[in-house]
Amino acid sequence: MALDDQKHTSRRSLELWASGNDDAPDDVFATDYINHQEPDAEGGVKAVDLAGWKAIVAECHSAFSDFRVDIRTQLGEGDLVATRWQFSATQTGPYLGHPPSGKRAIWTGIQIDRFENGKIAESWVDWDKYRLFNTLGILP
Repeated sequence: MALDDQKHTSRRSLELWASGNDDAPDDVFATDYINHQEPDAEGGVKAVDLAGWKAIVAECHSAFSDFRVDIRTQLGEGDLVATRWQFSATQTGPYLGHPPSGKRAIWTGIQIDRFENGKIAESWVDWDKYRLFNTLGILP
């Protein structure tokens, strides 16, 4: 798979977070996909499989409206693509047990994807949890 195709697929994977996106995750991710979250939303570090990743995205879709994804930078080499992104959304539903705040949040992160057979097999995600939680008023 050409590097430009890998970058496009990494972009598609992030755009799945956006409101109204009807792209198919199974076209982007390998069936044995693993997503490493640092930090994860509940605290700590964890790895989730594709079903777990889909559940996280579904929770965000129900908690946030007008979810927007902006790709800031992409770099690739070999079977790896690194993408720096910015998400923005308004919390209009419950999130992690917290009631809707009505606040609009903007946060950033970096995702590094490893490709295998034309699909993303593994991702490492590091995102600004503090900025999101501070904006929403849900810091512990």
